[in-house]
Order: sequence, then C-alpha cells, then structure tokens
Amino acid sequence: MSRIRVVIAKPGLDGHDRGVKIVARALRDAGMEVVYTGLHQTPEQIVRTAIQEDAAAIGLSILSGAHMTLFAKVIELLKENDADDITVFGGGIIPEADMPELEAMGVARVFTPGATTQEIVEWVRSAVPARV
Repeated sequence: MSRIRVVIAKPGLDGHDRGVKIVARALRDAGMEVVYTGLHQTPEQIVRTAIQEDAAAIGLSILSGAHMTLFAKVIELLKENDADDITVFGGGIIPEADMPELEAMGVARVFTPGATTQEIVEWVRSAVPARV
C-alpha cells in the first residue's frame, strides 16, 4: 500500500516549532509518512531532503515574516531540480494580502492560525498523491 510522504520543515531563523510538530504528528497519525527536518533549515536543505525522500509534498511552517522569500526559493529550487511535481503548502503567520501572490507562485495552500489539524490532514489527503 502506498502512503503519502510529506517533508515538514521550518525554514529560516524561526525557532518556534511546537505547532509544526503537532501538524507532523497529526499527518503521521493519519497514516502518512512524515519527515520532519527540524529547525533552521535552508531552502536548499529542504528541497534536497524532499528529493532524497521521494516526497510528494513539502509543508513549510513560517512564523518569521520571511514567507514570500522562503516559499519562492523552495519553488525555484524544485523547478531547477525537475521536482516541481512536489506539492508545496504551508502555514504560519502569513497576511491575507500575501495569499494571492503565494498562490500565483505555486504554493498550493496556506493554513493560518486557527486551522485545525483535521482540516490540514483532509486537505493533504485530497490534494497530494501517494507515491508507490
């Protein structure tokens, strides 16, 4: 049976990881394979991990305000590595005004504070293909 494989990452200098660990655990408990990269990851490290792990998705947790730059760099690196079939989604403190630009650059979904783990699990299940 194939399972959805997701890399969950905390890019940049943000040091708060309680929420991302809760999301990672919820995805795992829902039967997905989850690789949590830990704090302070560079976009290069995140993309390398996703490719090495044959992940179907990358979930970024960004609370630092650097979301436009970090999402853009991850998407750019995925394209450069012919891995732009990997779905990119995220969550964190992201202003509503930035959502259209994030969507235009290829971010599939952004979850803001208040999103439930069930909502995230259901979206990943419906939007991300399992890899054999």
